[in-house]
Amino acid sequence: MKKSILTSLFLLAFFTIHAQSDSDVEIGVIEKLDTYIPMDAMLIDENGDTVIIGDLIDKPTILNFVYFRCPGICSPLMDGLADAMDGTDLVLGEDYQALTISFDPREGTFLAVKKKNNYLNLMKKKEQAEKGWLFFTSDSTNVSNLTEATGFRYKPTGNDFIHAATLIIVDPEGKITRYMNGIYFLPFELKMSILDAAMSKSGPTINRVLQYCYSYDPEGQKYVMNITKVAGTLIIFMGVILFLVLVLMKKRKKA
Repeated sequence: MKKSILTSLFLLAFFTIHAQSDSDVEIGVIEKLDTYIPMDAMLIDENGDTVIIGDLIDKPTILNFVYFRCPGICSPLMDGLADAMDGTDLVLGEDYQALTISFDPREGTFLAVKKKNNYLNLMKKKEQAEKGWLFFTSDSTNVSNLTEATGFRYKPTGNDFIHAATLIIVDPEGKITRYMNGIYFLPFELKMSILDAAMSKSGPTINRVLQYCYSYDPEGQKYVMNITKVAGTLIIFMGVILFLVLVLMKKRKKA
């Protein structure tokens, strides 16, 4: 029994890792830590001018791929990004920047500017965001080069797309140092990712663990360890281990 349990856990871990790195994945995120984005990729900025992404990246940078007409996950993703940037004490536009890029080549500058203005009106750090949160469109070739280099996979379905929600952190040289998946991001997790990128340090995707272990304290205005949740998880885990030990001991006695 013990051998079969260990074998099952090993196979589960193997297939999880294998699925994440499989080049045949159509939709999702294949993490490519410590690789570089194509710094010669061309984008169209909020003024309608063509710019080279390598000329923009001179500090830790958050990349996120969306399409501005998206009826689904894109808005919650950008809501989460805006909240996290508002919640960190780092200065947007000086300590780091965010580049939001439409992966739909049919979208133009008008939509990019409209979407940006929507978020500027909602943010506390409006002046910082105006300077440091930049919105872009591009053509299919440059979009494909960027999404392929970052492992961002999406699939068209009619006039829309099926895609994942993720932030990709790169260092000032364009090296990928962190992925933050989901639509909710802890401000101190974002800060930690940016500070690591400033030192070109890559790290694993850990936001799910942090969100589970920490809760927001409105009085102290900070995130604190949720002792009850963590302790409860450990007790359940130890209980399962004890149960398995007792079952194995009982079987040995019968043998």
